[in-house]
Amino acid sequence: MRLAAFPKCFMDQLVVDRSMSVFDWIEMAADLPVEGLELYDGFFESLEEGYLEKVRKALERKRLEMPMLCCSPDFTSPDAGERRRQVEREKRMIDLTASLGGRSCRVLSGQRRPEVSVEQGVRWVVESIRHLLDYAAEKGVVLAMENHYKDNYWKYPEFAQNGEVFLEIVEQIDSPWFGVQFDPSNAILAGEDPIDLLDRVKRRVVTMHASDRFLKPGHTLDELRTMEDSVGYASILCHGITGRGLNDYPRIFGILREVGFRGWISIEDGMNGLEEIRASAEFLLRLMRA
Repeated sequence: MRLAAFPKCFMDQLVVDRSMSVFDWIEMAADLPVEGLELYDGFFESLEEGYLEKVRKALERKRLEMPMLCCSPDFTSPDAGERRRQVEREKRMIDLTASLGGRSCRVLSGQRRPEVSVEQGVRWVVESIRHLLDYAAEKGVVLAMENHYKDNYWKYPEFAQNGEVFLEIVEQIDSPWFGVQFDPSNAILAGEDPIDLLDRVKRRVVTMHASDRFLKPGHTLDELRTMEDSVGYASILCHGITGRGLNDYPRIFGILREVGFRGWISIEDGMNGLEEIRASAEFLLRLMRA
């Protein structure tokens, strides 16, 4: 297993107001005890080769890899033309992943639009992902579908947030170029047991997000579900240091070892800055070396 970090604490600075650049993040992360940095497509100012070469060189100077790209395709739009555009955009994200030497590119289902039924949404998502498999194989990039909660900048939560819907999609796609990006915290947010979900997908896991989630004092998961249509993450949620929240990480790592998992684990915690990411890394490294 290898460890990467994701700058959850700097998302708006990197994506919205551009007060930070991807180069700033690489420089800041260089002192963390990780081997790689997971990046998000919104961090990039351009997809031109000259710009991407600068990103590659910045990573190389710090002896860091970019093993996995975080992006959020939306395959549940009722507009067939928009779904096709999302497929083509995800191909560009596969290109981006390959250009930076990554082996894994995230896919999602899409937004849980109230007018789209589960049956229809599942069909659209499966069709869209199948359209990508040959392209992913050509580029040597595995599509990793995350059991997700909500992209920061979406209106609606994840269509496949419910574990049964997620599994219905995953089980219809049989390809070496498709697997699962497991996030135990997102299962908790769905009101489900992350260990149960991991047991069902453990042989399909290709990458993992490591985080712990907390509800702010005085709030409940039931209250969270009433806020799901808000833009971005609900205000009653908070990330903490991995290993100090609700997830049973020793058990999670035990299951991953049982199936011979050797992939990348990316820290998705540290909302209060680099020192929280460092503490999460130190906790995860102890488990990885055990």
